Amino acid sequence: MSDSSNSLAQQLGDVLMRRGWQVTCAESCTGGGVAEAITSVPGSSRWFEAGFVTYSNAVKQQLLGVSGDTLASHGAVSEAVVREMAQGAQAFANADLAVAISGVAGPDGGSEGKPIGTVWFAWQLGDASCASEMCHFSGDRQSVRQQAVVHALNGILMIANSSS
Repeated sequence: MSDSSNSLAQQLGDVLMRRGWQVTCAESCTGGGVAEAITSVPGSSRWFEAGFVTYSNAVKQQLLGVSGDTLASHGAVSEAVVREMAQGAQAFANADLAVAISGVAGPDGGSEGKPIGTVWFAWQLGDASCASEMCHFSGDRQSVRQQAVVHALNGILMIANSSS
């Protein structure tokens, strides 16, 4: 875990504690990295509800309610899937805020349309609309995964800070 992810998780905890909010995460390519960063913060049990590592499509469907049609139409690494992952995690954990991540970390598995380093993110706050973003990270598998964790935490922190 990097110093930046530790620092972001601490900042996030401070904001969520002030707001009285709970957060959850649904992760695929990061394999629990966001949850690890969050739970490294002492007292995180007061603001971290649950983490889901849903690597396979079957588990995305079973645990998070991602539609088989969405997976078939768009693939696991897509805006549609991360939006459904975020919404499903938020509902299952009864959290105020959720983040979802799915991507191609490498060294293989990339395609012309989704090259290695392609990562989709979604952030869901309450019943508000879901924000999403695609990034292309460079480097080896570990580097892509770490960049994705930092980006996910930055996104959660930005939403938590900007919401009234």
